[in-house]
Amino acid sequence: MADRAGGRANPLARLFDALPPGTRLVLGGTVVLGISSYIYLALAGHTLDATSLAGVSVLWTVVMSVGYGLFSPVELELNRLVAARNVGGQGPREALRRTALLTGAVLLAVLALLAAAARPIADRLFHGDLTLVAGLGGALVGLAVSSLTRGALAGLGNFRAYGTQLAVDGGLRIGLAAAVPALGLHSVLAFSLILVVSPLAASLIGLRSTLRDRRPGPAVPWPGLTRGLGLLAASTLLAQLMVNAAVVSVQLLSPASTALVAALLNAVVIARVPLFAYAAIQASLVSALSGAAASGRHAEFRKVLVRTVAVVCAMCLAGGVPAVLLGPWIIRTMFNAQDVLGAADFLWLVLGTLCYMVATVVGQALMALGRHQRQLVAWAVGTAVLAAVTLLPGDVGTRAELGYLAGSAATAGLMLWSLLRRFRAAPADAGDVPAASEAAAPVA
Repeated sequence: MADRAGGRANPLARLFDALPPGTRLVLGGTVVLGISSYIYLALAGHTLDATSLAGVSVLWTVVMSVGYGLFSPVELELNRLVAARNVGGQGPREALRRTALLTGAVLLAVLALLAAAARPIADRLFHGDLTLVAGLGGALVGLAVSSLTRGALAGLGNFRAYGTQLAVDGGLRIGLAAAVPALGLHSVLAFSLILVVSPLAASLIGLRSTLRDRRPGPAVPWPGLTRGLGLLAASTLLAQLMVNAAVVSVQLLSPASTALVAALLNAVVIARVPLFAYAAIQASLVSALSGAAASGRHAEFRKVLVRTVAVVCAMCLAGGVPAVLLGPWIIRTMFNAQDVLGAADFLWLVLGTLCYMVATVVGQALMALGRHQRQLVAWAVGTAVLAAVTLLPGDVGTRAELGYLAGSAATAGLMLWSLLRRFRAAPADAGDVPAASEAAAPVA
């Protein structure tokens, strides 16, 4: 009884109780993988010359933006498909097999494009270094394979193995990056290979756990799988565009405002801190919502969604208030930014991040219901609103910040409206979330 009372009195325990099952197991791996990014780049900065470091930085950026946009939808969609089958006692193999075949086809097409355009890509992005183009191709292979294994693990609810895979991936990146200067190497190839070896080695954990499940399961229809992944990829790319638009907009509209661009980049990093915490929730959220949708557990679906939105709002409040109050001082002190931003600038960015995170959570709910198209429409409308506000007359920095806020708010509002319409249109007992057969394939 005392333990239970203590758990209730502990704010951290209450927070985990409100989150989808499995979040606690994923959190440690997410932290290790996140920290590995900073250590990897820091060690590269102390090991490579300026030109080589620029190439590795661009490689990292392309992998984390374009690669993420291409292959994170694989993890999300496979998570949804496997969770829908798992709740009915069916195995993941057929869903994994067809998703892997489609992912492999996309990967081969991208690798062929890289090979055909290797020289211009190297000249424009990597100062003519073809080894970094090869490293980019290898890193995309690692990202594709790790997305497949993580999607299967999350759909099966095996979050211990999921978190372990994240932690091993991050740990290998740290260890291998530290080994490069320790061995006296000053090679961009060595640092690029880390982005290949680490995710592939860590994926063996996921493959081993997934292949143990020998339960039979139905195949995924090709048209539904292709359509679902295509819609998710488009949504992810628009979401990536929105969350990174403020800095890019100022750079494009006022190239001479270098101090503002630098300060705004620092401010965006501060305002987006809650997004890193959300990464630990996403996999378990999709699994929980998809399982509830497939089995028709209406109350559980709503409870998981409402609680996650509440936790996301609390995270944004906890991180946003200090950012608004101390943000200008933080970026001047830590990043040596010029005094060009005030508390109001941080307020718009924090509110934009809040709306963006709510849109992301509700978007996962629409995806769990098979409403991929409505999610994409919401991101498209939000992007149009962002562009319209950014192009209004006035201070360029304020326009970019308000564009981010308005676009995120429009996206979140439209998604909430679509979700409420879905619930209100369904019968009270049988239809506000789809049955297993409906949830198993993407619909409009």
